[in-house]
Amino acid sequence: MQKRKLGNSNLEVSAIGLGCMGLNYAYSHTLDKKESISLLQAAVERGVTLFDTAEMYGPFTNEELVGEALKPYRD
Repeated sequence: MQKRKLGNSNLEVSAIGLGCMGLNYAYSHTLDKKESISLLQAAVERGVTLFDTAEMYGPFTNEELVGEALKPYRD
């Protein structure tokens, strides 16, 4: 997976990101919690390190879901 540097920082993220709105907030169908966690973890396994989420998808429930799914990968 290619990486991109964010702004003037030394932070690098994957060139491909995952938009997380549809996990628990959408205009139609959303995924259940188990499906969402599975999707997020599959993305990490494929090299994705940029996850786009927002407070408005909840509030905070989207961030909590992403945090729970990524917990095994944090150091």
